[in-house]
Amino acid sequence: MIDIDSTLWLQMVNFIALVFIMNVLLYKPILGIMEKRKQQFDGARDEVRDLHSTVEKKMAEYEEAVRKAKQTAMEQKAEYVKEGADEARKIVDAVRGVIPKMMEEFQGKMNREIDEARGVLKNQSRRLSLEIAEKVLGRSLQ
Repeated sequence: MIDIDSTLWLQMVNFIALVFIMNVLLYKPILGIMEKRKQQFDGARDEVRDLHSTVEKKMAEYEEAVRKAKQTAMEQKAEYVKEGADEARKIVDAVRGVIPKMMEEFQGKMNREIDEARGVLKNQSRRLSLEIAEKVLGRSLQ
């Protein structure tokens, strides 16, 4: 059976001393290391959160820049199309101004050629009709 005597008091003192020694040598350093790890983990989590918000902010800025670039490109495209249409209109108007003059020149040239052809045909028809008349009559008409 267990006797309560001086060894009990000695073991209680030994236990309490061991608890204090273990607390100083083992528990506090382990708790300190665990606290440092927790702080590092919290710091890393905060850093990840900051990086995530920075990435989202950069993505929003990038998307805004892309949107603005697309808008600028569309505006430039519309401007180029308008300039092209204006230039085409100028060319067409210039050509429309030249076409009547060309038609006039062509008509004049054609009329001159028709007149020349009529003159040639008139001379040839007169000569041909004289030849036919001479052959039909059998004598010279000149």
